[in-house]
Amino acid sequence: MKNSGAYYPNERTGDLKGGGMGLIHVYYGQGVGKTSRAIGLAVRAAGEGLKVVYVQFLKSGTSGEVKSFSKIGNIEYRCPGEHPFILSSGPQNIHIEHANKAFAYVLEAVEGKPAPDLLICDEILDTIIFGLLKEEQLLDLATKCKGNIELVMTGRKPPKEIMNLADYATEFVHIKHPYYSGGRARKGIEY
Repeated sequence: MKNSGAYYPNERTGDLKGGGMGLIHVYYGQGVGKTSRAIGLAVRAAGEGLKVVYVQFLKSGTSGEVKSFSKIGNIEYRCPGEHPFILSSGPQNIHIEHANKAFAYVLEAVEGKPAPDLLICDEILDTIIFGLLKEEQLLDLATKCKGNIELVMTGRKPPKEIMNLADYATEFVHIKHPYYSGGRARKGIEY
């Protein structure tokens, strides 16, 4: 029976060889849910006994998921700590230091013995937008992980070269959100 496209928009063109780890995931866009998707994957992987390293960029490490991670034995959570919002005046030294420290955590995980099965770099794509990390650093990371470590990168806008390397690319589109009608972020829902 031929796929009508209503449920599965693309035809399957083959099988992945080996079925092992080492694919690249990119969760991007203006819509909410990128971090939640990454968290869901971390929990699923941990539930199956995989070693997970979850590194947050551009965040302070105080949102609800961090408390949950501490209750799951094989998720290692890393965040450099306090991170103020980047205002219209642009990044400050604290933002650059935070991004570099988070990236050092990522490289430490990749080079670790044993390396993780799944490495999640939450908001790493936005470090390029703000000029905190260089695109080449993310490309080198993706190249090191490809075929070895399942890598997830989230953020608003991935560079074309990252998209070309990605095996999964999911765009989160903003349709409607209470924030734009004056709503405030709610603990346990938005953070």
